[in-house]
Amino acid sequence: MYAIIRAGGKQAKVEQGDVLDVERFKSDGAVSFTPLLVVRDDGTVISDRQVLSTVTVTAEVLGASAGPKIDTFKYKSKTGYRRRMGHRQKYSRIQVTGIEIPGEDAAPTDGDAGTNAETKKTKKAEKKPKAAATADEAAEAVAENADSGDDAVTEEEG
Repeated sequence: MYAIIRAGGKQAKVEQGDVLDVERFKSDGAVSFTPLLVVRDDGTVISDRQVLSTVTVTAEVLGASAGPKIDTFKYKSKTGYRRRMGHRQKYSRIQVTGIEIPGEDAAPTDGDAGTNAETKKTKKAEKKPKAAATADEAAEAVAENADSGDDAVTEEEG
């Protein structure tokens, strides 16, 4: 499962255990983010704002770091105008410790009917006809359709 979070005006794709640098914030210990999007392992996507407001992505602050130095030099010829500046962006290094979706069980017990996602998946599978896996099965399916219909043209008629 992974989530898209917003930190410091930028978005990042995170999974449990990821370590990343985000723009500096003043916090020690654990921090939490509200994700913009969550994708489960089975491929279902959570993008509803009401559901996402209850989901939390927790992370632990590992420390601070600084990005590469950026030098800026302004110059205008024949006027003596020269300006030299530098900048070094500060970052906080965090490690994602978990993505919690309330109401989601780790594994259904024997008495449970399963989660909503599982039941929806099985209903979709029941609705869709399965495609023939081999050419022999496809030929049998064509033969069954031809035998059942009165519209089939035989060699004697054609």
